[in-house]
Amino acid sequence: MDRLAYLARRFLLVIPTFIGITIVCFTLTRFVPGGPVEMRMLRMRGGGMAGEAGAAGSGGAAAVAAVTEKQREQLMAQFGFDKPILEQYWDWMFKNCMGMKLDSYDYPNKTAWQLIKSRIPISLWFGLTSFLLTYLICIPLGIAKALKHRQAFDAVSSFIVFVAYAVPAFALAMMLKMGFCGTVEGLADIFPLGGVSRDFATEPGFWTWFKDRAWHMALPVCCYVAGSFAMLTLLMKNSLLDQISADYVRTVIAKGGTRRRAIWCHAFRNALIPVATGFGHIFSLLFAGSIIIESIFEIPGMGLLSWDALIGRDYAVFLALLVLTSSFLLVGNLISDVLYMLIDPRIDFSKK
Repeated sequence: MDRLAYLARRFLLVIPTFIGITIVCFTLTRFVPGGPVEMRMLRMRGGGMAGEAGAAGSGGAAAVAAVTEKQREQLMAQFGFDKPILEQYWDWMFKNCMGMKLDSYDYPNKTAWQLIKSRIPISLWFGLTSFLLTYLICIPLGIAKALKHRQAFDAVSSFIVFVAYAVPAFALAMMLKMGFCGTVEGLADIFPLGGVSRDFATEPGFWTWFKDRAWHMALPVCCYVAGSFAMLTLLMKNSLLDQISADYVRTVIAKGGTRRRAIWCHAFRNALIPVATGFGHIFSLLFAGSIIIESIFEIPGMGLLSWDALIGRDYAVFLALLVLTSSFLLVGNLISDVLYMLIDPRIDFSKK
């Protein structure tokens, strides 16, 4: 099987995989207790009980129970839960464009796509910046650690990397916020407490807007980068060390090639193969965002939206977000396969 046939098959496998993910998750939202109908019933029942607080005896409670049962049937019809599960899935997938046209349960007069569209630019800003900084820092650092293995630089940088890896993202976010946002008296007040930009009285110029956005993004981006900093750095270092110790590198040197040429022209390219493995996962994180970091720094991104939708049982928005993140993850895995073939020309799918 040649490369194009392999990629075509991988692309075709994306379709049944995506359908399987949506079927399982859609079915779970219909049968897991505590869904949007139950949430609305609890609110109505609480209001009804408060209204009947002056009523005595079991007659008032029975009246409330009768009303809520009737309201339950109305809510089931309102959310479309009174239809067979296959009909619900068909309507959600095709009539409502995978739920994008459905109205949010908690945000009145807004569809799921309108909510997601308003959050995508913010998550993309943070995700793309973190992605570029992570690779631009970790790959050179991993290479430097491999070339200076067991030297002072390797030991000091390993200590810093492991300390950064040991600190959870939420703890790092809180420490940065306490140390540099003026929340603790006597400490620095350099960066804003949260948000993505300040309110301007007039339309700002590009550089004014850019500096303000960078100022708001500084601390959250540090937390984003710290999450994958140690893993990617050590992966790059160990991968390059394995390639340097391979027989073909010694062969290049034995034939008169310099060590620099053997590393940069031969070992480095092969060392990038394990790094490309995690590209699909990181690609999906560009849009998914981080729930913890966005909550601490009050960033209205995709992560915070998905958390609010899950807690509020807003399945219309939650499933629409699931569609996007699943699609990006599957596309990212496909891109990883393409990178494999571009990085390593030895990969061959033809039958011998």
